[in-house]
Amino acid sequence: MIKIGITGQNGFVGKHLFNTLGLYPEEFERIDFRKDFFENIQELDAFVAKCDVIVHLAAMNRHESEQVIYDTNIALAEKLIDALKRTNSQTHVLISSSTQEERDNLYGKSKKEGRQAIVNWANDHGGKATGLIIPNVFGAFGKPFYNSFVATFCYQLTHGETPAIANDGEVKLIYVQELVDQIIQAIRSNVSIPELFIEATSTKKVSEVLTLLNDYKTKYFDGGEIPIINNSFEHNLFNTYRAYIDHSIHFPVKFTQHIDPRGAFVEVIRLGIGGQCSFSTTVQGITRGNHYHTRKIERFAVIKGKALIQLRKIGTDEVLDFYLNGDEPAYVDMPIWYTHNIKNIGEEELYTIFWINEPFNPEDADTYFETV
Repeated sequence: MIKIGITGQNGFVGKHLFNTLGLYPEEFERIDFRKDFFENIQELDAFVAKCDVIVHLAAMNRHESEQVIYDTNIALAEKLIDALKRTNSQTHVLISSSTQEERDNLYGKSKKEGRQAIVNWANDHGGKATGLIIPNVFGAFGKPFYNSFVATFCYQLTHGETPAIANDGEVKLIYVQELVDQIIQAIRSNVSIPELFIEATSTKKVSEVLTLLNDYKTKYFDGGEIPIINNSFEHNLFNTYRAYIDHSIHFPVKFTQHIDPRGAFVEVIRLGIGGQCSFSTTVQGITRGNHYHTRKIERFAVIKGKALIQLRKIGTDEVLDFYLNGDEPAYVDMPIWYTHNIKNIGEEELYTIFWINEPFNPEDADTYFETV
């Protein structure tokens, strides 16, 4: 069992890493970290002493003053190094840096100097150090106007705002889950790599990204259609976009019913991609689901009976309740990293249509059970 602590545990990358490590309970034990540990020597030392591996992600990315960014990031690295020395630690420290290391700005300078300081500690005290030099990261739950232009655009397009491009340059990008997978691979390797360059998985102009996101808004947000997804980048970008929708306001979405003397007709889903469509009946009082996905796109459509659909973001306590009635057929889409269920709360059988973007594969199910 490898004991892993993450400074910046509740940040953008940190939360994804923390949650993903939780998918391997027999291999990793997560040591809880709070940002106030940096202000308490005893707490910080106790944290460091428990860890076989520390992933140092805590950092400031943006501030009105570049000097504040520099001073903050250097101070965080120094406090961690002091704790490593006080506890005579020989842990493996992975420190996040940036491809901005070589740029003429204080943020890049702070990341480079922090990485070098950790490497020097490892060389002098018998520890291990891996410097992760990371390109621009995007993904679900990034902070708009802070972590990434992708986060900013997604937030604006789901909150009635219009994005503007300040500089339409090419940007090297990596999806947060791809980055997390590489960090876990580096943890498993357990070797020092002072400069581990994390390769971007795509290079896009800012305008290319915005064009795709505008398409997602028109087709998916406004029209309920799952858009054409041509590759893994577009799949990841679409899941990122979906994460910024305020589910408590946007869902459930009512279908358009076409009624004539023969009965009613409802289009449940319009697809630019394939997948698997299923139909189920659920008897009174029974709950289905209580699981979550990290990549799959899924829709629950209630066409008969009364249902309660519940969602809860992994790592949080807030539960979103959606009440659906087949008299007014409607659907709710499941965001990634939200555990979800559906319960028959009516007095008759519940009829539900489920659509998911990939057929079930028991060897790679991307289905993790956790009660809402």
